[in-house]
Parts: sequence; structure tokens; C-alpha cells
Amino acid sequence: MHRVASSGSNGGSVRARKEKKLTYVLNDANDSKHCAGVNCLDVLKSSVSGDQSYLFTGSRDGTLKRWAFDEDASFYSTTFESHVDWVNDAALAGESTLVSCSSDTTVKTWDSLSDGVCTRTLRQHSDYVTCLAVAAKNSNVVASGGLGGEVFIWDIEAALSPVTKPNDTMEDSSSNGANGAGNSQPIASLRNVGSSNNISVQTSPSRGGYTPTIAKGHKESVYALAMNDAGTMLVSGGTEKVLRVWDPRSGSKTMKLRGHTDNIRVLLLDSTGRFCLSGSSDSMIRLWDLGQQRCLHTYAVHTDSVWALACTPSFTHVYSGGRDQSLYLTDLATRESVLMCTKEHPIQQLALHDESIWIATIDSSVERWPAEAQSPQKVFERGGSFLAGNLSFNRARVSLEGLNPPPAYKKPLMTIPGSHPIVQHEILNNKKQILTKDAGDSVKLWDITKGVVVEDYGKISFEEKKEELFEMVSIPSWFTVDTRLGCLSLHLETPQCFSAEMYSADLKISGRPEDDKINLGRETLKGLLGHWLAKKKHKPKPQVLASGDILSVKDTKKNLTASKSEDSSAANDPVYPPFEFPSVSPPSIITEGSQGGPWRKKITEFTGSEDEKDFPLWCLDAVLNNRLPPRENTKLSFFLHPCEGSNVQVVTLGKLSAPRILRVHKVTNYVVEKMVLDSPLDSLPLDGGPQPLFAGNGLLPSGSKPWQKLKPSIEILCNNQVLSPEWSLATVRTFIWKKPEDLILNYRVAIAR
Repeated sequence: MHRVASSGSNGGSVRARKEKKLTYVLNDANDSKHCAGVNCLDVLKSSVSGDQSYLFTGSRDGTLKRWAFDEDASFYSTTFESHVDWVNDAALAGESTLVSCSSDTTVKTWDSLSDGVCTRTLRQHSDYVTCLAVAAKNSNVVASGGLGGEVFIWDIEAALSPVTKPNDTMEDSSSNGANGAGNSQPIASLRNVGSSNNISVQTSPSRGGYTPTIAKGHKESVYALAMNDAGTMLVSGGTEKVLRVWDPRSGSKTMKLRGHTDNIRVLLLDSTGRFCLSGSSDSMIRLWDLGQQRCLHTYAVHTDSVWALACTPSFTHVYSGGRDQSLYLTDLATRESVLMCTKEHPIQQLALHDESIWIATIDSSVERWPAEAQSPQKVFERGGSFLAGNLSFNRARVSLEGLNPPPAYKKPLMTIPGSHPIVQHEILNNKKQILTKDAGDSVKLWDITKGVVVEDYGKISFEEKKEELFEMVSIPSWFTVDTRLGCLSLHLETPQCFSAEMYSADLKISGRPEDDKINLGRETLKGLLGHWLAKKKHKPKPQVLASGDILSVKDTKKNLTASKSEDSSAANDPVYPPFEFPSVSPPSIITEGSQGGPWRKKITEFTGSEDEKDFPLWCLDAVLNNRLPPRENTKLSFFLHPCEGSNVQVVTLGKLSAPRILRVHKVTNYVVEKMVLDSPLDSLPLDGGPQPLFAGNGLLPSGSKPWQKLKPSIEILCNNQVLSPEWSLATVRTFIWKKPEDLILNYRVAIAR
């Protein structure tokens, strides 16, 4: 506590530039499962991958996963983690390249049969990337489309070719290029596009990088792409309700087809590129003859948006699913349709595999159902088929009248279960724990500075448990949280994340004085970066960034010098037990440094060779140098007066200042000492200068003092309520005082009870 003047000067403040934040994502005990809806899937057949078939899934949790499966069972194989937002689409380009796109505006390539190695990140899109298309017989050609209205056609082989910098002084390639994990990268830069729309693949002579082809013409969002097997025809659709057809080799537009009355959500091309199927939010499926540039048939099968299509190899029958949670099989020639199965969630994507079909929904699990893709007529022989009309309202009317036939299949052949996503959360007052409820109604208590579930309460009332866990304690908000990825994502931003402190005794940290103040933000950062720091000490020559850039010679020398000085820095501080994150199912870090773009990595997967430039500078300053930014509101001003009608002496005049976390019993000790020692008031400084009360940060010194033997029994009050000695000043202000003005505390000799 310090005496402060009754009036102070308000210095001019300058708004600082927006710093990059650091996010850490907490994983449940079984992170081999998706914890949010599955947006996409693709199958690598056994003929390509040896004797083993693989399913690849991409989820709203930001990860892709590979599953090995046979006729009877499926097995988790690996996780592909690098995207920092929803994975919206994924496709296999050839035998060993997996391509994915995300709401983080990137397209990424992966070694599909590796342990999750991201080979490149392509950062050309300006908004969410929603869809991909690959050429079955030309694995080099991949197209990507997104909400920015952009469609890029990539030559994957050219995009993945490493680029060697001619000298050490060349501009950092990450600013314009693609990056992946642990690899040299090309520089992908776009040149200006003229009105002719004829754009060819070109190498930038000045930078030696790769430029993708642009299919320019969309004015609004692109939701769907499809390409023929040879990669000579590309079809796109979106919110403009029209199909655009392109030559992907040049980016030139060849035709535009109208017919749908709402957003086009999914497209399919036959192997030759002549016939195209489209599904729309108008609930209709249309079959187009691109050679004749017209719509051949319209199929009113669904009662709501059509989001997913899959065709038999002969392109004679189509499987369709969407928002109405139903999977239908339709004969394109006879218009006969049959309900295959119904789901509990809208269907996002379909993938045929031999005689079965994989179904992805907005649920985190994936199911495999019978399909009879080689002999679809067998499904119709089960009965219950109907004739798909031309008008959507006819189909909707049949559904409303309850005339829908029963589905052909009742149970899936196989289920790959996911974890329930978190749908509700509450930050507890201690600002260390969060109560969550998932889609399965299970309630859990998380410790966010350890990244673990403290208690799994099962299916109980969330509101009742929240009330039960209520504590009268006030800690500043030092993080924000969201559940967009289906799990807890904790966001740390400077200087807010350094605003909360607790005493070491309250955190049960041994080996430190009980009144040492522990900064929750800094210690959490130390726990998150502990693996990196440990590996970094044994790797003094960092060469590669976490995002994949190669360091220049100059940067390498700089890091060598820095690494020597770190050995004696604050980086050697131990990570205290309350901030130790688990090695099993560890959290993932999402952040962005001064170069490249955002990246994501599990804290246990750091190699120590990542560059410091990949991290926000303020994080490194806090962890390596124990240098925290100036913080506001760490102290609290208050007045300390005798209770009205009390005969106790006045121990202080003017306003006092103390840390927000100071306990009430420390105020009591201050009053007692002043009363017993009877310090004359005129000896106290009233000019606003600091008045240290006791040694040790305003706390009572250890050892016995004569006045302590005469210690009177004093109690502290606020708003006529006797305060608990363990409450902090911040708690008193929040729950008892409840006013914007400076806190007023009163004291008196304790009344015998």
C-alpha cells in the first residue's frame, strides 16, 4: 500500500499498433477424434496405397485426419494439423498429395501417407477458401475457389518446386509466398489481370517464383468447383446462381449457364467433361449438357438445400444429400429416386468406395453406408422408389403430407465416432477455470493454465453447476475464449493477458515466498513455450521457420548470437506445476510472427529450430526476458476511515493505494500496527509520494515485533458489512462496494460475538 495524492495528472496516451495475438487450443483426452463437424472427405483406394485403403476427413476443428479401413473396421492413422480455422474441402491429387483449403484463406498441400507433414501453404486467396477441384488423370492440376470470388488454378508440381534465393539480401519470401512445415518454399505472386481473361501460367522473372492461373469473372462468392479427368474443363458456381465454365489451362471463360434460383452448392463433372450435375439451395438437382450448353433434366428430390453429390462410375445414377438430412439415389435417365437413409444432421459431403458410400455431416462422426454403386438397380428392387418431379414444391408437399417411403437402409456398415463439440461455456470468477457443456450434454470443468479437465460431471444441469461453483472473487479478465473449433480456444493479447496476478500461496507454488505475486499470463506463456525453449537450448543453430521459410545467413548469425545470451536469461525460469501442460493430448498454439502468416502446431512438436520471428515479439519478451508491458489497473485506490461512532484513532489521512490482490487481513495488520506504534500523523507524506508501509511489498515482515504481542482485534468493514480477511481489495470493490468511486473502508475494534 502506498499513499497517493488526492488528485493526479492524466498523461497523454498514444494508441499502440495492433499486436499479433497468441491462441492456444485445448484438446480433449482423445484427440484422435474430430471434435466438430466434418466438412469434407476423400478416399485413397487400396490399388493406389498398396493393400490398405484410407479415408481422409477435414473438420471444422481445423484438422484433417487419415483413417485406415477395411471391410470390417476403421483405425485412426494420423492428424494433419496446420490450418488455423475450419477445413472446408480436401481432395487427393494423385497418389501421394493431399490438398486442403480453409477459412484461414489458405490452400495447403500434404504428403498424404506421411505422419501429417504439410509440404506447402499457398496464400493467394483474400477470403475464406470454400472448395477445391482436382483432375483425376492429371494430378498436377488443382483449382480452388472462395468467398472472395477468386478461382485459382494451380500446377501443383510447379507450386511445390523449391526456390533457391540468389543471395542473402533477397526479400523474405514468406510475405508473398507459400509456406509449409520445415521446407523451402516457392514465391507465389499474382500479376495484374487484363479484361481478356486469358491468363497463362507464368514464372515471375524478378523473383523466380510461381504464379497460378486465375479464372476471373465471378463477382460474388464461389461455393463449388468441378473438373474433368483430363483437367481441360472447369465448372464453378456460387451465390450468383449461374454455372461458369472455364478452360483451366488459360483461365478463359467458355460459357455461362442459368437455371438455378438460389446459390449453387455442389458440382460434379463426368470424366469427359460433357455432362455436369449441380445441386443448389433451391433444393433442385440439374443435369447439364455442356456440349449443347443447356439443362437436360431437373430433379426435385430434396425438400431443402442440396449440399453433396456423388455419381456412379458410369455417371448414370447420382447419390445426393443436404440440409434435409436425407440421402437419395436417383436414376438420371428414368428419374426414379429412392430414399437410401436418413441422418440426424445435414449431410455435408459424400465419397463412394466400391459398394459403399462415406457420409460426412455437421456432426463430428463419419459413417459408411451400403451403396451398391456397381449395381444401383439392387437398391430400387428393395421398393419405395418414387418419380422425381420437375418442380420443387411438389416434392415438398409430399414430404409435408407424410407420404415419404421408409429408407432402404436402417443402419450404417461402419461408424467413425467423433467427440461432441462444446456448445456452451462459462469463465469462472477465478479466471483459471472454465465450465463447458458439449453437444452430448456432458458438463466438464477445465483448468486453462494446465490445459486439462479437472472434473467430468457427466450429464447434469449446466446452470446449477455454474451456480454451485460461484466464488466471490475478482480477478481481471486476462484472456478471451471461443468454441468456434468445437473446443476451447484461449486468446492471449498484450497487454491484457498480463493484467491478472495471484499470490504464490494461492497457487500452491512451493519454494517461493507465499506473498510473491505470480503473473498468470506470463506463467501460462512459459508453460506453452516450455517444450520449444527446452529443445532450443540443444539446437543453437535454427535454420527453418515453423511456417517453412529458410533463414538467410544473416538471420542465422543473428540467432546464433541471441542463443548465447539466452542461457543466462529469464528463459531458464522453471515452469511451475499450476502451469504445466500435458504431454498427452497437448494443446496447440495458433499465432503469427513478423513474417509469413498464421500457423498452428502442437506444443510438443516444436523441434527447437523454429525461428523467433515466427512468434509475436511481446511473447518472447515476456518469456525470454521477463519484460512485461506497462499495465493499467494493477493497483486500487481507497480511503481508510474509522467507523462512525467508533472511538478508535485515525491512522491515516488521504487516499491509499495497494495492489488489487491485497488481502483484507493485510489492511487489518496495517491498522493494528499504526494504532499500536501510534505514528504521529504529521510525519506522513501527503504530497502523493509513495509511502511504503512494510518491508516486502507492503506486507508484514517476518519475525516477532513487540507491538504484535499487544495486537488489538480489529475488523474491516465496507458498506457496513464486515469483510472476510481472505477477500482481496478487488473482490470487495466488485461485490460489496459496487460503485465507480474510490473504495471506502472502515475499521473498528472487533465486536465480541
